[in-house]
Amino acid sequence: MRLLLVHPSALMYSEIFLRLEPLGLERVAGAARDAGHEVRIVDLQVSNVRELAREFSSFRPDALGVSLNYLANIPEAIGIAHSAKRASPNCFVFFGGHSVSFVAEDVLAQAEGSVDAVVRGEGEPAVVSLLAAVQDGGVEKVPGIVTQAGRGPGPSMLHSIDTPVPARDLTRHRRRYFIGELDPCASIEFTRGCPWDCSFCSAWTFYGRSYRKASPEAAGAEMASIQEPNVFIVDDVAFIRPEHGHAIAAELERRRIRKHYYLETRSDVLLRNEEVFQRWTRLGLKYMFLGMEAIDAEGLDLYRKRVSPDDNFRALEVARRLGINVAINLIVDPAWDEERFRVIRDFALAVPEIVHLTVMTPYPGTEIWHTESRRLTTRDYRLFDIQHAVVPTTLPLDVFYRELVKTQAVINRKHLGLRTAAGALRVLGGNLARGQTNFARMLWKFNRVYNPARQFADHQRQVRYQLPLPQHLDVGDRRKLYVHSRPLREAGTAE
Repeated sequence: MRLLLVHPSALMYSEIFLRLEPLGLERVAGAARDAGHEVRIVDLQVSNVRELAREFSSFRPDALGVSLNYLANIPEAIGIAHSAKRASPNCFVFFGGHSVSFVAEDVLAQAEGSVDAVVRGEGEPAVVSLLAAVQDGGVEKVPGIVTQAGRGPGPSMLHSIDTPVPARDLTRHRRRYFIGELDPCASIEFTRGCPWDCSFCSAWTFYGRSYRKASPEAAGAEMASIQEPNVFIVDDVAFIRPEHGHAIAAELERRRIRKHYYLETRSDVLLRNEEVFQRWTRLGLKYMFLGMEAIDAEGLDLYRKRVSPDDNFRALEVARRLGINVAINLIVDPAWDEERFRVIRDFALAVPEIVHLTVMTPYPGTEIWHTESRRLTTRDYRLFDIQHAVVPTTLPLDVFYRELVKTQAVINRKHLGLRTAAGALRVLGGNLARGQTNFARMLWKFNRVYNPARQFADHQRQVRYQLPLPQHLDVGDRRKLYVHSRPLREAGTAE
């Protein structure tokens, strides 16, 4: 079969700070191609709808799949499905991805027949069975599939993440992928899943708190195949198991692979496994994202981070000693007043690290989707992007956005002021000399993208597609939240 896979356009946050290659979609493409199908990819983060239309017309796909890891892309994806069905009524259209897995039935209904199926759970094991069923019939019986007829069997989970190998050769415009100054930047996956259970996160509910590791040999071989000089390690929490981090490091050392790396981890993991992070700095680890989420114990308890403020600040000291540049994430509660924003600005200016702000958002699949007592002020999919407030704000909404952007702008100026200008210009000059303009564009787009008037106006747009209303659920047994279910005896958790 001819399969066309599509990634939707960039969200507000990724207009500025990052634009990552669609690694999940590349892995699904690899699985389909290994099964003998002809596959192409269009990534609307780096392409445009005209290119998608040309590809659809010339390729004439038998099936079209759209990746929906973000709720905010659902209206765009439904529009793509409508266009595909108008152009080719017999094309089988399906959606898959993290976010749509939690709202599959609602999206099918909203698509009004333009979407034939939604894949819940991991896409790699599902796509081959789905395409075979499209040819032979019996789509409703494919594990993880949801159709107008209802849900099929529960989704299958990969036993090993060593395969399929991502079909990176199918991704065009690869030089447009970046994260901060790491420009261009590829992505790689060493582990999948998260054994923690933070209340605001849906990674653990999607994977059923499972945790799988790539073999060092497979990780090394994949890294050796990557052409880009910079690599983002997409693991939810990097190097939970230090022996695994050391084993991959040894494999890269044996292959003499040198790149610059960016990863995400937790403060307690960094403190517990400092030696593995030190080893990776010798391999080229340059940047680290730490989800601190809050600067006080009350906030950390609210989000069930299971770390203390002291742990967070000791982790920052360790990262500084190792020479790793840290980006901190803090969650903005819509209940904040002007004084709280001022406290956060003072904190952000007092530490050398980069500070990012994301707005507390109850997402389907998270525990707070079922337990958050504040009523949603909007159900517009497009506003569920962690940059808009979707529950009531203490401040008037326009004032909330003014304070939010004011705080973000102060943080942004800190890293572009006189003290840091020389370093930024060095990086910028080096990127431009290689023909890389992503970092340069990022620096100058901030005020246009992060604009309180724009964010406030986003709430006034006409809404066609809305999230379902949250259903209160007793989450005493958290397995009720899982997409991938496993017997209790197999469930592993991190201490």
